[in-house]
Amino acid sequence: MKVTAFVGSARKRHTYAAAEKFLQNLRSLGDVETEIVHLSDYDLKTCRGCIACFDRGEEYCTLKDDRDTLIEAIVNSDGVVFASPNYSFNVSAIMKVFLDRLGFLFHRPRFFGKTFTSIVAQGIFRGEEIVKYFDFIGDALGFNVVKGSCITTREPMTEKNMKKNNALLDRQSRRFYSELIKSRYPTPSLLKLMVFRMARSAIHCMLNEEYRDFRYYREKGWFESDYYYPVRLNPIKKTAGRLFDWIGSRTA
Repeated sequence: MKVTAFVGSARKRHTYAAAEKFLQNLRSLGDVETEIVHLSDYDLKTCRGCIACFDRGEEYCTLKDDRDTLIEAIVNSDGVVFASPNYSFNVSAIMKVFLDRLGFLFHRPRFFGKTFTSIVAQGIFRGEEIVKYFDFIGDALGFNVVKGSCITTREPMTEKNMKKNNALLDRQSRRFYSELIKSRYPTPSLLKLMVFRMARSAIHCMLNEEYRDFRYYREKGWFESDYYYPVRLNPIKKTAGRLFDWIGSRTA
């Protein structure tokens, strides 16, 4: 198994060290190959909002950078970690640029069966809100999400603080590893089922072959499937799914 950490910090200090520690813990738990991708080492241009990737396809993006190289790194990983410092009470600029370059994948999620978590390094406040944001991002991209962690890295770092952070990362790595080795495709919650069924109904009713979303859903068989991937729904969710289809087609 391979786990890749994408680090959104210009410095190789607290956030980078936390990612290293997390990956080290994983290697101690089992046969796991790890890699750190330092986003600042890659060419990432700022999204212009032209929506060509949404409508025509990601290959029509006018920006020529390392986006596809980074996506390939995700595809070739069984587990993924997004790590960012808390800058101005949000993710770092380079991390946000990276996430914006993945925008079309929220329309066409594809990382099912892969495990995701996040690490946020903060000085004082609001790191937990960034963790929630990362959790949401991971879920929207199709990952199996393990709740992220927020570590405190005020300077100067005390031994007590370092021990607390290490203990937090140790617990998180164990939870992540437990999920990683399952390689599972979980039964969707009612909320996730609703989002999928209503989105596909809207795409089917409002778009056509000219749009990449429509072609992607058709090629994947999603217009006829119960969910993004083969899954057995209980009678209640089967009935709910048909209801969501009806609502989605009526409101499209």
